[in-house]
Formats: sequence, structure tokens, C-alpha cells
Amino acid sequence: MAGERPTDGERITVDPDGHVLLIGVNRPEKRNAFDLASIRQLAAAYERLADDDALRVGVLYAHGEHFSAGLDLAEVGPVVAERGPAALTGGGRFDPFGVWGEPVPKPVVMAVQGIAFTLSIELALASDIVVAADDVRFRQLEIARGIMPFGGATFRAPAQLGWGNAMRFLLTAEEFGAEEARRIGLVQEVVAAGRQIDRAVELAHTVAAQAPLGVWGTLANARAAGWQLNGRRSSTCGSCCPASWAARTPLRGSAASSSAVPPASQAGEQGLPRAELRLGVMSRYQPAL
Repeated sequence: MAGERPTDGERITVDPDGHVLLIGVNRPEKRNAFDLASIRQLAAAYERLADDDALRVGVLYAHGEHFSAGLDLAEVGPVVAERGPAALTGGGRFDPFGVWGEPVPKPVVMAVQGIAFTLSIELALASDIVVAADDVRFRQLEIARGIMPFGGATFRAPAQLGWGNAMRFLLTAEEFGAEEARRIGLVQEVVAAGRQIDRAVELAHTVAAQAPLGVWGTLANARAAGWQLNGRRSSTCGSCCPASWAARTPLRGSAASSSAVPPASQAGEQGLPRAELRLGVMSRYQPAL
């Protein structure tokens, strides 16, 4: 159900399936780490979903064994330093994270498996229904590197999962699996590994079979309560990011410098030294005191 075989250099595959648009993350050789091309192509896919009247629901999934190990910071980091965290929108009219721009106005069902670090969780929080394979490994590891998430986890997780459940993974950087994710409400169904895409597509077609105006109205009304609050929180997030990224080096012997924290190449946020990540990143966006 995952569409045609992707071509070389195609970071995001896009395949219509009736009224459903299959959107596949396609960089498996890098554990689907998101580079700039991935971010741009994902935004373009969400724009296509929004603009095509024949498409009613999106399915976000990943090619290969893992959903994503996070951002490829060697490439993305300098752009974030120049433009701020809104660089994650990919320049489209609709922000896949629904933080720095408008969310796509149609439902998105997400299928997730294997390693699903950092932005994987934030994309799940921004989706409407999430199906997880039983081998999924979630981890929000930014705090262990002395930075903070800026794709929505800091405000969506407390609002959607409950304060304690959110802080349990936001403040510890610990890994958690499918059953814990279902317990706290991050995912809605857990299936055997290899079944997650098929199940997500089944759910998407069920939604697509409903009256489109009813689906659109329900989704818009459900989101309305959170839009104004999320706007204020994303503004606060944009103000806090510079302080966490720019100034402080982790204390020697702290969790951020311990061997328990995987090197950047394993985490998917690859190739950029910690000092370079924080030195001057988004300094122009720091609020005046």
C-alpha cells in the first residue's frame, strides 16, 4: 500500500490512492533523517493534500525500517541559525508541524515504526490519528544535548498527553515503546511490525468515506480551541529557543555529555558539533530583556 518504488533523490514520495494521499519519508540509508530537501518536499506534499479537492485524507509513513532518527543538523542547523525555527515549515503554505505556519486543513493519519526520535514525536503530535508498529522506539532527546524541541512537543505534549506524561519523556530523554505511547495517548493503535502502513491506510479510507464537509467541519472545530493557545505557545517557544541553543555548554559529567547519550551520527542529528549547534544559533531571535 506504500505506492510505487521511489526514485533516487526523492526524499518524500507522494502517491494518490483514491481519496487518500500516501506521503512517504524516503531516506532510509540515513535512517530517514530530515535534510532540507526532505523538509521542503514534505511541505509540498501537505500543500498538495490541501489543494486537491479529490484528496480527503493524508497518510504519513516512512520507507525502510525506521520512521526517522531526527533532523540532519549538519545541513539543517545553519539554516535554522539563519532563519530561526520557522525553517522547519519548508517554505510551503502549510506547516507539517502546525507550529510556525497553518496546519493542513485535512486529516492526517501517521504510521510509525522502528526509530522514531525527536521530530517523529512532534509529527505524531501534529497528526490526527497515529498507528504504531510494536517495534517503535520513541525518544525526545534534545534536552540531553542542552537544547529544546521546537517542533511543538513542548506545548502539544502537555496539552494532549497530560503534564506528567509529557514531562516524563521531555525532561528525561529516555526511550519508550509502543505500549507506553498508547498508554499516554501519543498513538491510538499498536499493530505488528510491518502492518502499520496498511492499518493507517485502512483508517484513512474509512475517514475519506465520510461526508467531506462533515469531516472538514469536525476537524476545524476540534482544532479551533487550540489554535489561539498554540499560537501564543509557539511564540514563546521561538523566544526560548535561542537561550537553550546559544549560550550554555553542558556540565562535564552531566547527562548531556555522558556515554548514555548516543552520538549525533546515531541520533540522526548528524555532523554538527554541540558547540557549533549552540553558538549563535537563532541569536537574532532572542527577545529583548
